[in-house]
Amino acid sequence: MKLSARNCLKGTIKKIVAGAVNSEIFLELPGGVTITSIVTKDAVEALNLKEGKEAYAVIKASNVMLAVDH
Repeated sequence: MKLSARNCLKGTIKKIVAGAVNSEIFLELPGGVTITSIVTKDAVEALNLKEGKEAYAVIKASNVMLAVDH
């Protein structure tokens, strides 16, 4: 697999919360950090996502905004 995205993080699917249209996928990375992704129900089926299966979080963003409280 080759991607133009700079950040490709491998982890294990720990939990899937299925909704009517979208599902929340909780991906645990090495070290215990969890990333949550919201994907369509069709994507869950097409990728055969299941708890315990390995998957990649692919992150590509042109901008990352930060905020602070005053």
